Amino acid sequence: MISGYSASAQLLFWKKTPPFHPRPLINLRLNGRAAIVSKTVLSDAEVKPFAFDESEFSLLSQERALIKDVRHNMSWRIYNVASYNFSDLGQLYIKMHRYSEAKWYFLQSINISRQENNDRHTIANLVSLAGIKENLGDLVSARADLNEAQNLAQLRGMKEKAEEIKKMIPLLGQNKILFANRYAETAVDGNKDL
Repeated sequence: MISGYSASAQLLFWKKTPPFHPRPLINLRLNGRAAIVSKTVLSDAEVKPFAFDESEFSLLSQERALIKDVRHNMSWRIYNVASYNFSDLGQLYIKMHRYSEAKWYFLQSINISRQENNDRHTIANLVSLAGIKENLGDLVSARADLNEAQNLAQLRGMKEKAEEIKKMIPLLGQNKILFANRYAETAVDGNKDL
């Protein structure tokens, strides 16, 4: 009978490795005698994740990666994941202070999440869109988005979320620091008179 394995591959099975037994740690500095060190017990201290400063390069590379994911998911008709990709792009553009683009991506995400009947995502997107519109100075439209999010939350039985949104509506417009560069077109122009 002819085997499909070579002789060297078959000989590997003859070598038996000894089973691994972890050795206890030994402390030799205890009065000249060897003593077994007990296992280290970690305290219940809160570990906070390290937040990197986001440079322009890291933001642009994140943008490229997210756009690549969006194109892939939309071309393969994976709409529920693409909706979350659009939301991530919107959040990224908020970090970059590119509000008009963030608004467009949130609108796309809202359209897809409504088609997919993902109400939780629709509500979260409406709240984010209201924040963008508030920063752009469109308080009437921002209030309409928050009202729509609150009504949808009440309709779907999300009482806690509806109460949270209800508390946000009176606070709308109290942020007096509105950005001078509201749209991407004015950010490029700088101090030019319009």
